[in-house]
Amino acid sequence: MDESTTHPAAADRAVNSAHPYHPQHVSIPGYVPNSSSISSILGAFGGLIFVFVACALLLARRCNPAIRKPDQLALCWFAICGFLHCFFEGYFVLYHASLPSSQALFAQLWKEYAQSDSRYVTSDPFMLCIETLTVLIWGPLSIAAAVCIVQRNPLRHLAQAVLCVGHLYGVALYYGTCYFEETFRGVSYSRPEFLYFWVYYVGFNAPWVVGPALLLRQSAAAIRCSFVTRPGEQEDASTSPRSTSEGDHMSSASEVKALSFEAKKDL
Repeated sequence: MDESTTHPAAADRAVNSAHPYHPQHVSIPGYVPNSSSISSILGAFGGLIFVFVACALLLARRCNPAIRKPDQLALCWFAICGFLHCFFEGYFVLYHASLPSSQALFAQLWKEYAQSDSRYVTSDPFMLCIETLTVLIWGPLSIAAAVCIVQRNPLRHLAQAVLCVGHLYGVALYYGTCYFEETFRGVSYSRPEFLYFWVYYVGFNAPWVVGPALLLRQSAAAIRCSFVTRPGEQEDASTSPRSTSEGDHMSSASEVKALSFEAKKDL
């Protein structure tokens, strides 16, 4: 008699051990290995991002030919964020249940990345919540920040600061939950290999620490400068054209009154 028929638990272990994710006992029903190589799916994904960012940059230069190089870099960063949040992470939110069995490009990318965090193939509630907020809030705000940069809108630094704080908070939660799960519960969601832990888990998320930190510092400096009174500003105001014209007008009025008084005196 077949052992799997006699012992359902053994059958479950056999099914669960067919996937490459950690922890190894996690259940991933319907899992199907990727049909494409890592190089092909990463190459296609990189090509999509390049085309999206290039189109955004060309459009920005056409709308604002005087856009500065630092602003172009910030625009490219927000274009990348907008693409990933709205489309890539949006795909996860919509199709997380069928993702393990799908062979779509984004599904294969998620299954590859999930070897560094298996929560993406188990419909983890925390990941669904944080990714849904990312899609609904940070994605549109990234596009809005890019538009503000092109238009030189004063709201640029407000949107940029809020977005950067949100990114830093999200990364802190992402790393923090994994750290406490492993430290206090002994549960690791990442495979131990260098590629999956250091390249995927650490390396692919680190830019959302460095980039937002630099842009947040820029926005903080810009907002601070808008509230600081510059030295000599009051003295400059007293010698402004408006002040001078008002002074000349008052002098002229005084002279007219003096002449009128002398004329009456002569009479």
